[in-house]
Amino acid sequence: MRGVATVPDYVVMQPTTLCNLDCSYCYLPLRSANRQMPRTVAAAVAETVNGWAAQRRFSVVWHGGEPLALGRDGFAALLGPFDAAVEQHVQTNATMIDDAWCEFFAAHQIRVSVSVDGPRARNDDRRARGGRPAYDQIVRGVDALRRHGIAFSALCVVSDPQPGLATELYEFFLTLGCDVLGINIEETEGVNVRPNGWSADAVAGFWAELVGAWRRAPRIHLREVEWTLRYVAAELDGTADEVLPRRLDPIPTIAYDGSVVLLSPELAGFTDSRYGDFTSGNVLTTGLAEILAAAEQTGWITEFVAGVEACRQVCPYFRFCGGGHAANRYFEHGRFDGTETNHCRNSKIHLLEGVLAHAREQQSSTS
Repeated sequence: MRGVATVPDYVVMQPTTLCNLDCSYCYLPLRSANRQMPRTVAAAVAETVNGWAAQRRFSVVWHGGEPLALGRDGFAALLGPFDAAVEQHVQTNATMIDDAWCEFFAAHQIRVSVSVDGPRARNDDRRARGGRPAYDQIVRGVDALRRHGIAFSALCVVSDPQPGLATELYEFFLTLGCDVLGINIEETEGVNVRPNGWSADAVAGFWAELVGAWRRAPRIHLREVEWTLRYVAAELDGTADEVLPRRLDPIPTIAYDGSVVLLSPELAGFTDSRYGDFTSGNVLTTGLAEILAAAEQTGWITEFVAGVEACRQVCPYFRFCGGGHAANRYFEHGRFDGTETNHCRNSKIHLLEGVLAHAREQQSSTS
């Protein structure tokens, strides 16, 4: 894997910086400000994206802030420039979802992913402004999706891996009715400075337990576990080079004002005396394809690519991890050419260790 890919599979769009919640672990610096994306930005992105979607599968992921805070009319205006071939996705806290939003999702064929951290007691970090718990609003939104027959994914943040938690979470999401589940171990990044250095045994144990819960009732696509199993299978049959990406995923993130941050959406909205504002251009003045083609002319990206190569030389998990994420390096190390981070350990190294530990345990119990 060398350099940044010039044609992505998706773009992330930030239609508004505003969020109606104030989650304790949120990384966004401007979530109390209502800065909205004008239609001209969406049109500039669509000018490039529509061409990519005509050739292969391509997605736009609306991810704020809280995208629904834009309102249905505002959201519809931003969707307008995109061709029907472009898959539309939204990541939402679900608190605003009602019958009208469900009709909107269906009419625009928007795939929905809901952020919720498990049963009521596990959602203390997800609160409205003023401190009011958001759980009941989230559940009402999910109930509306189910009432309208709208399939949805779920995204869960785990802030304290501990024995029993993985089973509890998996059973909750089975009941919730999502068809895909992603698990994010809490990350120290952006304005969230809470530490994320848990013991290796705790994190690997969490992942191993999650695999066990999933295997007993594999009715949900479990994002991290299924990817890990595909990787392990590919390594065993010698096809890993066909499975693993050859270039870094650019993850183009278009902020409300058209500025483009590559590799890590979490860097959008931040500035640094050494690295500037982390942007690689603006779609209102430069085409997205041109911005991507010149990605490695951005100084911090060059430094990050050097850090990825350093990982390749020293880390036995590199083929699985691929070098980690730029934002985690920056917010944990203060620069981009460092190597291992807590995020690497929690969400890559100990994930793989946990999956393999479960496999070994199953093998020994049947032999």
